Amino acid sequence: MPLVTTTEMFKKAYDGGYAIGAFNVNNMEIVQGIVEAAAELKSPIVLQASSGARKYAHPSYLVKLVEAAIQDHPELPIALHLDHGADFEICKACVDNGFTSVMIDASGMPFDENVEVTKKVVEYAHAHGVVVEAELGTLAGVEDDVKVSAENSSYTNPDDVEEFVGRTGVDSLAIAIGTSHGAYKFKPGTKPQLRFDILDEVVRRLPNFPIVLHGSSSVPQEYVKIINENGGALKDAIGVPEEMLRQAAKSAVCKINIDSDLRLGFTAGIRKTFTEHPEYFDPREYLKVARQNVKDIVAHKITAVLGSDGKM
Repeated sequence: MPLVTTTEMFKKAYDGGYAIGAFNVNNMEIVQGIVEAAAELKSPIVLQASSGARKYAHPSYLVKLVEAAIQDHPELPIALHLDHGADFEICKACVDNGFTSVMIDASGMPFDENVEVTKKVVEYAHAHGVVVEAELGTLAGVEDDVKVSAENSSYTNPDDVEEFVGRTGVDSLAIAIGTSHGAYKFKPGTKPQLRFDILDEVVRRLPNFPIVLHGSSSVPQEYVKIINENGGALKDAIGVPEEMLRQAAKSAVCKINIDSDLRLGFTAGIRKTFTEHPEYFDPREYLKVARQNVKDIVAHKITAVLGSDGKM
Protein backbone atom coordinates (compact mmCIF):
# COMPACT_ATOMS: atom_id res chain seq x y z
CA MET A 1 0.00 0.00 0.00
CA PRO A 2 1.45 3.42 -0.92
CA LEU A 3 1.26 6.41 1.40
CA VAL A 4 -2.33 7.52 1.91
CA THR A 5 -3.99 10.79 2.83
CA THR A 6 -5.90 11.15 6.07
CA THR A 7 -9.30 11.59 4.38
CA GLU A 8 -10.53 8.02 4.71
CA MET A 9 -8.78 7.54 8.06
CA PHE A 10 -10.58 10.52 9.56
CA LYS A 11 -13.97 9.57 8.16
CA LYS A 12 -13.76 6.12 9.74
CA ALA A 13 -12.42 7.56 13.00
CA TYR A 14 -15.20 10.17 13.23
CA ASP A 15 -17.90 7.59 12.60
CA GLY A 16 -16.26 5.02 14.88
CA GLY A 17 -15.58 7.19 17.91
CA TYR A 18 -11.81 6.83 17.94
CA ALA A 19 -8.78 8.90 16.89
CA ILE A 20 -5.74 8.33 14.74
CA GLY A 21 -2.38 8.68 16.45
CA ALA A 22 -0.08 11.23 14.84
CA PHE A 23 3.42 10.39 16.06
CA ASN A 24 6.42 12.60 15.42
CA VAL A 25 9.44 10.95 13.83
CA ASN A 26 13.08 12.01 13.92
CA ASN A 27 15.17 8.92 13.19
CA MET A 28 15.06 5.28 12.12
CA GLU A 29 14.49 3.77 15.56
CA ILE A 30 11.48 5.99 16.29
CA VAL A 31 9.93 5.14 12.92
CA GLN A 32 10.48 1.44 13.54
CA GLY A 33 9.02 1.50 17.05
CA ILE A 34 5.88 3.33 15.95
CA VAL A 35 5.27 1.23 12.87
CA GLU A 36 5.91 -2.12 14.56
CA ALA A 37 3.34 -1.32 17.26
CA ALA A 38 0.77 -0.10 14.73
CA ALA A 39 1.24 -3.15 12.50
CA GLU A 40 0.84 -5.60 15.36
CA LEU A 41 -2.32 -3.83 16.55
CA LYS A 42 -3.69 -3.25 13.04
CA SER A 43 -4.00 0.49 13.57
CA PRO A 44 -3.72 3.19 10.90
CA ILE A 45 -1.21 5.89 11.80
CA VAL A 46 0.09 9.30 10.84
CA LEU A 47 3.86 9.74 10.85
CA GLN A 48 4.63 13.43 11.09
CA ALA A 49 7.74 15.53 10.75
CA SER A 50 8.21 18.89 12.41
CA SER A 51 10.50 21.62 11.16
CA GLY A 52 13.04 20.45 13.73
CA ALA A 53 12.89 16.90 12.40
CA ARG A 54 13.35 18.12 8.83
CA LYS A 55 16.41 20.12 9.86
CA TYR A 56 17.87 17.26 11.89
CA ALA A 57 17.30 14.27 9.61
CA HIS A 58 16.84 16.12 6.29
CA PRO A 59 13.53 15.73 4.40
CA SER A 60 14.74 13.11 1.91
CA TYR A 61 15.95 10.82 4.71
CA LEU A 62 12.61 11.06 6.51
CA VAL A 63 10.66 10.23 3.37
CA LYS A 64 12.89 7.24 2.64
CA LEU A 65 12.54 5.96 6.22
CA VAL A 66 8.77 6.07 5.87
CA GLU A 67 8.97 4.39 2.47
CA ALA A 68 11.02 1.61 4.07
CA ALA A 69 8.34 1.18 6.74
CA ILE A 70 5.71 0.83 4.03
CA GLN A 71 7.84 -1.76 2.26
CA ASP A 72 8.06 -3.79 5.49
CA HIS A 73 4.35 -3.36 6.29
CA PRO A 74 2.50 -2.90 2.97
CA GLU A 75 -0.83 -3.65 4.64
CA LEU A 76 -0.59 -0.70 7.05
CA PRO A 77 -2.31 2.62 6.19
CA ILE A 78 0.29 5.35 6.78
CA ALA A 79 0.00 9.06 6.08
CA LEU A 80 3.11 11.26 6.03
CA HIS A 81 2.31 14.67 7.50
CA LEU A 82 4.12 17.99 7.93
CA ASP A 83 3.64 19.21 11.50
CA HIS A 84 3.46 23.00 12.01
CA GLY A 85 4.44 24.24 8.59
CA ALA A 86 5.44 27.85 9.12
CA ASP A 87 4.69 29.21 5.65
CA PHE A 88 3.61 28.39 2.12
CA GLU A 89 7.14 27.58 0.94
CA ILE A 90 7.67 24.86 3.55
CA CYS A 91 4.27 23.33 2.83
CA LYS A 92 4.95 23.40 -0.92
CA ALA A 93 8.33 21.74 -0.43
CA CYS A 94 6.73 18.89 1.52
CA VAL A 95 3.96 18.45 -1.04
CA ASP A 96 6.61 18.27 -3.76
CA ASN A 97 8.68 15.85 -1.65
CA GLY A 98 5.94 13.23 -1.32
CA PHE A 99 4.09 14.14 1.88
CA THR A 100 0.40 13.24 1.72
CA SER A 101 -0.71 15.76 4.33
CA VAL A 102 0.59 19.16 5.44
CA MET A 103 -0.24 21.54 8.25
CA ILE A 104 -0.03 25.25 7.72
CA ASP A 105 0.20 26.94 11.09
CA ALA A 106 -0.62 30.63 10.68
CA SER A 107 -2.49 30.69 13.99
CA GLY A 108 -0.25 33.44 15.32
CA MET A 109 -1.43 35.81 12.57
CA PRO A 110 -4.58 37.93 12.56
CA PHE A 111 -7.63 35.99 11.39
CA ASP A 112 -7.77 37.32 7.82
CA GLU A 113 -4.04 36.73 7.29
CA ASN A 114 -4.41 33.17 8.63
CA VAL A 115 -7.22 32.65 6.11
CA GLU A 116 -5.16 34.09 3.23
CA VAL A 117 -2.07 31.97 3.90
CA THR A 118 -4.08 28.83 4.59
CA LYS A 119 -6.15 29.20 1.43
CA LYS A 120 -2.99 29.51 -0.67
CA VAL A 121 -1.62 26.28 0.81
CA VAL A 122 -4.94 24.50 0.31
CA GLU A 123 -5.12 25.47 -3.35
CA TYR A 124 -1.62 24.15 -4.06
CA ALA A 125 -1.93 21.01 -1.95
CA HIS A 126 -5.34 20.00 -3.29
CA ALA A 127 -4.09 20.43 -6.85
CA HIS A 128 -1.49 17.77 -6.00
CA GLY A 129 -3.79 15.37 -4.13
CA VAL A 130 -2.56 16.39 -0.67
CA VAL A 131 -4.78 17.27 2.30
CA VAL A 132 -4.32 20.26 4.60
CA GLU A 133 -4.64 20.86 8.33
CA ALA A 134 -4.76 24.38 9.78
CA GLU A 135 -5.02 25.85 13.26
CA LEU A 136 -7.27 28.33 15.05
CA GLY A 137 -6.26 29.38 18.55
CA THR A 138 -2.70 29.21 19.84
CA LEU A 139 -1.23 26.52 22.09
CA ALA A 140 1.27 27.41 24.76
CA GLY A 141 4.53 25.50 25.17
CA VAL A 142 7.70 24.66 23.30
CA GLU A 143 8.15 22.14 20.49
CA ASP A 144 11.07 22.58 18.09
CA ASP A 145 10.55 26.01 16.47
CA VAL A 146 7.09 26.49 18.02
CA LYS A 147 7.51 28.61 21.16
CA VAL A 148 4.45 30.28 22.67
CA SER A 149 4.24 31.71 26.18
CA ALA A 150 1.18 31.14 28.34
CA GLU A 151 0.42 34.86 28.07
CA ASN A 152 0.33 34.67 24.27
CA SER A 153 -1.72 31.48 24.01
CA SER A 154 -5.43 31.61 23.32
CA TYR A 155 -8.38 29.25 23.16
CA THR A 156 -10.10 28.69 19.83
CA ASN A 157 -13.13 30.93 19.38
CA PRO A 158 -16.01 28.76 18.12
CA ASP A 159 -17.52 31.83 16.44
CA ASP A 160 -14.63 31.76 13.93
CA VAL A 161 -14.57 28.14 12.85
CA GLU A 162 -17.35 28.08 10.24
CA GLU A 163 -16.04 31.15 8.44
CA PHE A 164 -12.46 29.89 8.56
CA VAL A 165 -13.25 26.44 7.15
CA GLY A 166 -15.60 27.89 4.56
CA ARG A 167 -13.13 30.47 3.29
CA THR A 168 -10.04 28.24 3.29
CA GLY A 169 -11.34 24.80 2.29
CA VAL A 170 -9.11 23.02 4.83
CA ASP A 171 -9.59 19.31 5.43
CA SER A 172 -9.10 19.30 9.22
CA LEU A 173 -8.75 21.87 11.97
CA ALA A 174 -6.46 21.94 15.00
CA ILE A 175 -8.10 23.73 17.93
CA ALA A 176 -6.80 25.00 21.27
CA ILE A 177 -8.80 23.72 24.25
CA GLY A 178 -6.09 23.55 26.91
CA THR A 179 -3.43 21.16 25.63
CA SER A 180 0.08 22.52 25.14
CA HIS A 181 3.39 21.54 23.59
CA GLY A 182 6.25 19.95 25.46
CA ALA A 183 6.57 18.07 28.76
CA TYR A 184 5.60 20.96 31.05
CA LYS A 185 1.95 21.46 30.20
CA PHE A 186 0.54 22.38 33.62
CA LYS A 187 1.86 24.05 36.75
CA PRO A 188 2.46 21.81 39.78
CA GLY A 189 -0.53 21.75 42.10
CA THR A 190 -3.02 22.72 39.40
CA LYS A 191 -5.60 20.32 38.03
CA PRO A 192 -5.17 19.62 34.30
CA GLN A 193 -8.34 20.55 32.49
CA LEU A 194 -9.46 20.64 28.87
CA ARG A 195 -12.23 22.94 27.63
CA PHE A 196 -14.69 20.35 26.38
CA ASP A 197 -17.31 23.08 26.20
CA ILE A 198 -15.30 24.68 23.39
CA LEU A 199 -14.89 21.33 21.64
CA ASP A 200 -18.63 20.66 21.88
CA GLU A 201 -19.47 24.05 20.41
CA VAL A 202 -16.99 23.57 17.57
CA VAL A 203 -18.56 20.19 16.82
CA ARG A 204 -22.01 21.77 16.78
CA ARG A 205 -20.87 24.39 14.30
CA LEU A 206 -18.82 21.97 12.16
CA PRO A 207 -20.77 18.70 12.06
CA ASN A 208 -18.87 15.70 10.65
CA PHE A 209 -15.67 17.74 10.37
CA PRO A 210 -12.39 16.24 11.66
CA ILE A 211 -10.80 18.06 14.60
CA VAL A 212 -7.15 17.76 15.67
CA LEU A 213 -5.53 18.09 19.11
CA HIS A 214 -1.89 19.14 19.32
CA GLY A 215 0.24 18.99 22.46
CA SER A 216 -1.43 15.81 23.67
CA SER A 217 1.38 13.90 25.33
CA SER A 218 0.57 12.63 28.81
CA VAL A 219 4.16 12.67 30.11
CA PRO A 220 4.28 9.16 31.66
CA GLN A 221 5.73 9.55 35.11
CA GLU A 222 7.45 6.16 35.03
CA TYR A 223 9.73 7.43 32.26
CA VAL A 224 10.29 10.78 33.98
CA LYS A 225 11.32 8.81 37.09
CA ILE A 226 13.75 6.62 35.12
CA ILE A 227 15.33 9.67 33.51
CA ASN A 228 15.75 11.47 36.83
CA GLU A 229 17.13 8.37 38.56
CA ASN A 230 19.76 8.04 35.87
CA GLY A 231 21.23 11.51 35.73
CA GLY A 232 18.34 13.49 34.24
CA ALA A 233 16.85 16.71 35.57
CA LEU A 234 13.17 16.85 34.59
CA LYS A 235 11.33 18.78 37.27
CA ASP A 236 7.55 19.16 37.39
CA ALA A 237 6.94 17.57 33.99
CA ILE A 238 3.16 17.18 33.75
CA GLY A 239 1.01 16.11 30.78
CA VAL A 240 -2.61 15.73 29.71
CA PRO A 241 -4.48 12.96 31.56
CA GLU A 242 -5.16 10.08 29.20
CA GLU A 243 -8.82 9.79 30.18
CA MET A 244 -9.38 13.32 28.87
CA LEU A 245 -7.80 12.41 25.54
CA ARG A 246 -9.94 9.28 25.30
CA GLN A 247 -13.02 11.42 25.89
CA ALA A 248 -11.92 13.76 23.10
CA ALA A 249 -11.30 10.81 20.77
CA LYS A 250 -14.89 9.66 21.24
CA SER A 251 -16.05 13.05 19.98
CA ALA A 252 -14.99 14.77 16.76
CA VAL A 253 -11.25 14.63 17.47
CA CYS A 254 -9.90 12.39 14.72
CA LYS A 255 -6.17 13.05 15.12
CA ILE A 256 -4.21 13.31 18.36
CA ASN A 257 -0.57 14.43 18.20
CA ILE A 258 1.97 12.67 20.42
CA ASP A 259 5.65 13.60 20.50
CA SER A 260 7.01 14.34 23.98
CA ASP A 261 6.00 10.92 25.34
CA LEU A 262 8.10 9.24 22.67
CA ARG A 263 11.07 11.46 23.48
CA LEU A 264 10.75 10.65 27.17
CA GLY A 265 10.60 6.89 26.56
CA PHE A 266 13.49 7.03 24.12
CA THR A 267 15.67 9.03 26.52
CA ALA A 268 14.72 6.86 29.49
CA GLY A 269 15.85 3.76 27.64
CA ILE A 270 19.21 5.24 26.78
CA ARG A 271 19.90 6.71 30.23
CA LYS A 272 18.98 3.50 32.04
CA THR A 273 21.11 1.41 29.70
CA PHE A 274 24.11 3.68 30.19
CA THR A 275 23.74 3.38 33.96
CA GLU A 276 23.33 -0.39 33.96
CA HIS A 277 25.98 -1.03 31.29
CA PRO A 278 28.67 1.65 31.40
CA GLU A 279 30.81 -0.62 29.26
CA TYR A 280 28.49 -0.27 26.24
CA PHE A 281 29.72 1.83 23.34
CA ASP A 282 27.83 0.18 20.47
CA PRO A 283 24.85 2.45 19.65
CA ARG A 284 22.78 -0.59 18.74
CA GLU A 285 22.87 -1.78 22.34
CA TYR A 286 21.13 1.27 23.79
CA LEU A 287 19.09 2.33 20.77
CA LYS A 288 17.28 -1.01 20.65
CA VAL A 289 16.13 -0.41 24.25
CA ALA A 290 15.00 3.11 23.31
CA ARG A 291 13.18 1.71 20.26
CA GLN A 292 11.35 -0.85 22.39
CA ASN A 293 10.19 1.90 24.75
CA VAL A 294 8.77 3.83 21.79
CA LYS A 295 6.97 0.70 20.61
CA ASP A 296 5.52 0.08 24.08
CA ILE A 297 4.30 3.67 24.39
CA VAL A 298 2.66 3.65 20.95
CA ALA A 299 0.96 0.32 21.64
CA HIS A 300 -0.44 1.71 24.89
CA LYS A 301 -1.68 4.89 23.19
CA ILE A 302 -3.37 2.94 20.40
CA THR A 303 -5.27 0.63 22.74
CA ALA A 304 -5.94 2.74 25.84
CA VAL A 305 -6.18 6.30 24.50
CA LEU A 306 -6.92 6.39 20.79
CA GLY A 307 -9.06 3.26 20.46
CA SER A 308 -7.70 2.72 16.94
CA ASP A 309 -6.58 -0.89 17.32
CA GLY A 310 -8.09 -3.25 14.76
CA LYS A 311 -9.28 -0.35 12.59
CA MET A 312 -7.09 -0.94 9.51
